[in-house]
Amino acid sequence: MSAVRVRRAGADDLELLAPLFDAYRVFYGQDSDLDAAHRFLSVRQAAGESQLILAEADGEAVGFVQLYPFFSSVRLARLLVLNDLYVAEGARRMGVARALIDGAAELARDRGCHGLMLETAEDNHAAQALYEKLGWEQQTDFRVYTLKI
Repeated sequence: MSAVRVRRAGADDLELLAPLFDAYRVFYGQDSDLDAAHRFLSVRQAAGESQLILAEADGEAVGFVQLYPFFSSVRLARLLVLNDLYVAEGARRMGVARALIDGAAELARDRGCHGLMLETAEDNHAAQALYEKLGWEQQTDFRVYTLKI
């Protein structure tokens, strides 16, 4: 695989992103639905609700990151939530995830954000190892709760 190139994605990139986003959802146990994946990304982009970074190698889309804005009242600061990160199976362990995370950090700096935050599955040890290697710190002073509506 040649060098990985990451760039901010736009509406013209949805055809490249949707299959990766669909595969990401399947990885997390959801049924494949390419049309729904495309619609979801399209709505998020059109509404300005998320930022997407696309990774390409050898002229092929191999991964993406999706970031959402978040605000901390305590810090009086903007952050970005790295909500989705996916690398195609054939492109793993080749620096794609690291390039995407670096691209996300660059976007956060450009936007004047205080930082990035993320959550990952408890059993996603490969991702956890990468995050820790790149200097991310696990937060242990807060608990996350959810309420289904």
